Amino acid sequence: MLLVSKIWTQYGVTFPALPGHLLPESYAGSHAASTGRDLFIRYALRYAFGMTDTPESLFSPAVIRLAFEMPWKARNELERLLLLPLARMQFALAGVDWGADWRLYGLPIIQKHRRSRLHIGARLELRSTVRSNPLGPSHAVILSTREAESSLMIGDDFGMTGGSIVAALSVRIGSRVIVGADSTITDTDFHPLALTTRRTAPGANAPVIIEDDVFIGMHSLVLKGVTIGAGSVIGAGSVVTRSLPPGVVAAGNPAKIIREL
Repeated sequence: MLLVSKIWTQYGVTFPALPGHLLPESYAGSHAASTGRDLFIRYALRYAFGMTDTPESLFSPAVIRLAFEMPWKARNELERLLLLPLARMQFALAGVDWGADWRLYGLPIIQKHRRSRLHIGARLELRSTVRSNPLGPSHAVILSTREAESSLMIGDDFGMTGGSIVAALSVRIGSRVIVGADSTITDTDFHPLALTTRRTAPGANAPVIIEDDVFIGMHSLVLKGVTIGAGSVIGAGSVVTRSLPPGVVAAGNPAKIIREL
């Protein structure tokens, strides 16, 4: 953890005060606005291990026991903390504001047109390494805005493992949306079907809208012009070619409504 602290110091990484309800009892009162790196790391461990309280020490019996029982989680969290300065730099260089309480396991791939719009809300979680999820994503998360007019807007509490989101025109994703491993969301065909123009002309584009609380299963494909209504669930391996209403389960190729929720 000393190595983590030195790297943060070198890159000037600072942390906001943690809310009082996340702190151990011994930090109540005058310490409720603590910004120490030690406390930040302990809060990260609380999240990683699913603990109900922030541990009193990095080497508390509870932390040691959980690290022994679930060493992959300890490794994932350590790697996340080590990469934090680089991740923040990556988004800054791409012209994307860093959001509150973001958690990146591995570095995503950002392909942003300089004049496009790419905004992501609070509490983002991206898993871009094979070890970060037992489903083993085949590549890092890719976020791509391909044209000057492209727009990729993502709400709060968004989670994605591997996979790609490609916006040539507009992709808008609401809050509390979960996208399973190696899924793709795209608003473009990339290439026309006609043989004479397939190699020379751009494909057709149409906006994609994914509303709040949608869950998209792993290895799914969401194509251009689709709206997925709030709260709907897309089964694993589905190809969504047409819009779906709120509150349904849909699956298949092409995806069809199976039942209402």
